Amino acid sequence: MAEAANGGSAEKISLAEIGLRFEVDGEIATITLDRPDRRNAQTFATWSALAHIGDNLPQQVRIVVVRGEGPSFSAGIDLRMFTPEGVLGQGSFAAAAALDDPAFEELIAQAQRGFLWLRRPGIISVAAVHGHAIGAGFQLALACDLRVLADDAQLCMKEPALGLVPDLTGTKPLVDLVGLPRAIEICLTARQVGAQEAARIGLAELVVAPEELAGAVRDLTAALLATGRDAATATKRLLQGAAGRTLEEQSAAERREQIVRIRTLFAGS
Repeated sequence: MAEAANGGSAEKISLAEIGLRFEVDGEIATITLDRPDRRNAQTFATWSALAHIGDNLPQQVRIVVVRGEGPSFSAGIDLRMFTPEGVLGQGSFAAAAALDDPAFEELIAQAQRGFLWLRRPGIISVAAVHGHAIGAGFQLALACDLRVLADDAQLCMKEPALGLVPDLTGTKPLVDLVGLPRAIEICLTARQVGAQEAARIGLAELVVAPEELAGAVRDLTAALLATGRDAATATKRLLQGAAGRTLEEQSAAERREQIVRIRTLFAGS
């Protein structure tokens, strides 16, 4: 179950009602956005449900795949949220706007929790993107460590064109991946970035034909699982911290991690 925000109140809604599926097969978990009739548009309830999944992720899971059912990965924010009535049981921007600042900021922070956990060192998250990944959909793909795109994928940071800012943790990874000037251009033109361009500028690790997307993700997850969990976690932790450290600081971090690994592997030998 997950909580759906509605102007500060919450009610219990099932994942199926929200339009999500969550399945675990051994060390691999798959989150499927499952509102194909609305091109997997997202609401406050979607983000609360994603946070709930992260909070309750089974310990054995090492890989999390995020995908979309139907013709699109995710068309972004459900436009009904811009109407006064919003989405029944799932909130609206009008209701949120009536909150005081601390409550409103907490509401956004709770939405961001649904995206932040995908970057944990202990897991590798993979976005399998086809069709449109617009706004919140693009940010969900950016929240993942790796992105595999079908060649029909179209990425777009739509929020500025709607009078909003991207606030679902997507701005930092976008700048990290493509640089500040390109990130400004992508966001402030709200143009669509096709799959081939996405690969060229660093937004995708792999581009395949739509019918090959599932197989490419399976092959990638199998390769990722070939590395032991503890070494993978320590290495991801090192890589995540590298941008914020000097070379000397990163070298020291490497030493600390390696001491733990070698002692773990060879203590008592």
